[in-house]
Amino acid sequence: MGIAIAINQIKDMFAVVMLAGIYGLVSASFFVTLDAVDVAFTEASVGAGISTLLMLTTVAMTGRTEHEASHKPMLALFVVMVTGGLLIYGTFDMPYFGSVDAPVQNHVGPRYILYSMQEIGVPNMVTSVLASYRGFDTFGEVTVIFTAGIGVLALLSVVRRPEDDTAIEAINDSMHEKHLILRVVIKTLIPFILLYAFYVQFHGDFGPGGGFQAGVIFAAGIILYAMLFGLSVARRVIRQPLVQLLSAVGVLIYGSVGVVSMLNGGSFLDYDVLSADPIAGQHLGILLIELGVGVTVASVMIMIFFSFAGRSEYQQAKKGESL
Repeated sequence: MGIAIAINQIKDMFAVVMLAGIYGLVSASFFVTLDAVDVAFTEASVGAGISTLLMLTTVAMTGRTEHEASHKPMLALFVVMVTGGLLIYGTFDMPYFGSVDAPVQNHVGPRYILYSMQEIGVPNMVTSVLASYRGFDTFGEVTVIFTAGIGVLALLSVVRRPEDDTAIEAINDSMHEKHLILRVVIKTLIPFILLYAFYVQFHGDFGPGGGFQAGVIFAAGIILYAMLFGLSVARRVIRQPLVQLLSAVGVLIYGSVGVVSMLNGGSFLDYDVLSADPIAGQHLGILLIELGVGVTVASVMIMIFFSFAGRSEYQQAKKGESL
């Protein structure tokens, strides 16, 4: 009986999303115990925070209950089992977890520990690795985030008529004017959320944080405002064309730092040549590329939420017209 109830709960998409959010929060606590505070910060803000919120918005569009499968997906099960078996087989050649003889313990880790402060001059070693040593990888990640935002915008954007806007504003007014206490409390908290996002953005060189975490925290404040006051009000405060422009500006800032490095005689994303003092050049380069990361991440998160929630309210307005 208990197994049957558990299976039925899994078909409830709301329960699945909540379990995923709890898993992200527990994973963040594991990272804290491993002294990987930056990773825990990212997991808490992205895995347990913004991802859960976006999935809940998706559930509002698609429905809460999973539809019954019309066929047995045996082929998909076979592919998953074969792929999983190959991945497990591939781990047999890897060193044991935490082994002192692992290459990462003898080559990569000591290299960063011994020389990152001397070469980069940033107290937070994670920032040194992500923003300088692995600057190419981080640039690729930012580009992927920007591409994902453009993809969501292309798939979910709708062309609304003036009468649709009137119906949507009526729905928003009826939904959001009821929660007076929440609106007052959240309106007081939002400035502190945004201020904390700026702190995380510009303090990432000295402590846990950086552009990714700051962008998500800033976007969470704007999304919280939209949820409590309605999308129509949020769109008047945060213009969607401006958000779309900023998502591209962040990537452009990041890439421009690399181009300027090349024009100054260095390699792409070689921050040493940005100033007469190589350490000062590293600080300047990291500051600029982290700014680009924060701008792109915040803009894309807001854009994705606006796209999902806008599609949902458009469907509600159409459903109201049909009734």
